[in-house]
Amino acid sequence: MSKIFTPDILSLIAIAVAFLLSLGLDPTVFSFGIMIAGFILSLYSCVSNDSIQTLGTFLNTTKDRPAWQIWLYVSAVMATTFAVGWVMNDGDMAFGRLDRIPHAQIFYWWHILPPLILLFLTRKGIPVATAFLIVSVFSSTTVVGLMIMKSFVGYVMALISSMILYFFIARRVEKVFLYLKNKPISKGWIVAKWLSTAFLWSAWLLQDGAVLFIYLPRKLTLLQMILSLSVFALLLLLLCFKRGGEIQNIVKLKTNTQDVRSATLIDCVYACILLYFQTVNNIPMSTTWVFLGVLAGREIALYNRLRFITEKKVYKHLIKDLTKAIIGLVVSIAVVFVLNNHHKIIEVLMHYISLH
Repeated sequence: MSKIFTPDILSLIAIAVAFLLSLGLDPTVFSFGIMIAGFILSLYSCVSNDSIQTLGTFLNTTKDRPAWQIWLYVSAVMATTFAVGWVMNDGDMAFGRLDRIPHAQIFYWWHILPPLILLFLTRKGIPVATAFLIVSVFSSTTVVGLMIMKSFVGYVMALISSMILYFFIARRVEKVFLYLKNKPISKGWIVAKWLSTAFLWSAWLLQDGAVLFIYLPRKLTLLQMILSLSVFALLLLLLCFKRGGEIQNIVKLKTNTQDVRSATLIDCVYACILLYFQTVNNIPMSTTWVFLGVLAGREIALYNRLRFITEKKVYKHLIKDLTKAIIGLVVSIAVVFVLNNHHKIIEVLMHYISLH
């Protein structure tokens, strides 16, 4: 299945749908088609790119489990989280994260470009700040600025918090895990890993609901909620069979992340930080930057306490990850700028051509 239904195929389907809808159809029908195509692509591209944060360690540590079992579990957590949120928030699937971002009255063909670009960057293993690339297209400059500031603060807070925590537990906890990594894992840790994954997955969904449902109306009916979650579950099926894809390497290269016990601790630390920012305000933020901060703080602390590898190798990986994230941010801002100002850009180009 994973070899047939790839992001490339999904991209081609979305482009084909947009093209067919544009052939003399009513603008309202065309706008609706773009909205649906954008929603599906946004769901898959965001979860694919952000799977390293939420399901990355889980996929790494459950390779012996059938993909369908993993899919049923993560889909059940996803459906429960959003169903409860739908009831508590009167149909709002984004948990209030889109209160400052109105639903687009009309969708144009270029509205599906951000998730398409995100799919491409995901295939290249670049951890893009999905909130910037997807949400910013529909946001004001003020909201975008607040998103960037909140994400930067999130990275710094995650880095410092993770560094302090692992500095104290490195020798008493992580060192033991490293020495016992080839020993059988107790069932208690296996259960803890599954529970921590549910905790983190739910916390991430609460924070990234704005990105996942930005193409849909701010209030959904019961039928719309059921249909949207069904589509989400089908896309999760593809992800589980792919076991995360190329972007999964960011997790694999970190110290002992394939150990169930270490992965459980990472999940809990990251989830707690996400829940904290859930209470700060309703501005969307880049969870990718928070996750990279957690991993960076952990690696720095483990190196300074355990000296497991060379300093050069540690900081090489961290700088590489941060560089990729910055590239993703720059690309996101550039894409948003071009899409939001494409009419002016075309006018300038036409004027320049006419002068020659």
